[in-house]
Amino acid sequence: MFFLMAIYPLKAQEIASEYPKVVGYMSIVHPMVTAYQNETVYNFNNDYTVGFPVGINILKSDRIGFSFEITPFVKVANGNSAVSNMLFHPGIILRYPKGFSINNRLAFETSGRFGYTAVFSKVIVRTKMNNFFVAIPLPLRFGNNKSASIGMGLQMGITF
Repeated sequence: MFFLMAIYPLKAQEIASEYPKVVGYMSIVHPMVTAYQNETVYNFNNDYTVGFPVGINILKSDRIGFSFEITPFVKVANGNSAVSNMLFHPGIILRYPKGFSINNRLAFETSGRFGYTAVFSKVIVRTKMNNFFVAIPLPLRFGNNKSASIGMGLQMGITF
């Protein structure tokens, strides 16, 4: 009995859970189109906007996690470029088999807009150290004396 009591803690320590797990990522996002009540704005027409999302995911299990993302946006127009907006993007990750996930994010922009973003993502390459992913964000925004808008973008990134 003494022997069993002595080895029990060792066996319990050998069975380690891989969750919770913290994963960081960096990516680039290209807003493609934004539709307002009376107009549709396409990126690349008169100016170009690009975002650089950086985030931390805290994965609770292989099915769910929490994510916090910060995205500075750079706008290039008429030969000038500047950081035009900063997006704070907390949310819940719903993870599915084969590398698919849906991120449900609240959105708070320094431009005064706020809303929700659904992000549909897929891991396309897995390595021992990193995953490479593509995502389609669908931002829904309100506020700042503008009509509601919905958009679509293309995001590509790497986890570490």
